[in-house]
Amino acid sequence: MSARKPVTRSGVEVTDELAEQLADEAEVGYDLDEGIIEHRGRGRPPLDAGTSPQVTFRLPEGLRRAADERAAREGKTVSEVAREALERHLSAT
Repeated sequence: MSARKPVTRSGVEVTDELAEQLADEAEVGYDLDEGIIEHRGRGRPPLDAGTSPQVTFRLPEGLRRAADERAAREGKTVSEVAREALERHLSAT
């Protein structure tokens, strides 16, 4: 019986390269004051001055895996990667 490969919560396989990247990031440390937004309301803070409605949709497994990998490489969330891709797509039309 072969050992199971580690994966992230979203199902991305944790390769040696990804583990090294995450370790390097952690060793540098995190500025806990950076990015902290004063928010006194329910739920997550809006992305801009207005409201930010949530959009939910399904993706093929391979596309989700690619988004997870891109987000990890760029130090972003999958939501950030998806927003940027949608903005680029809509500005190109």
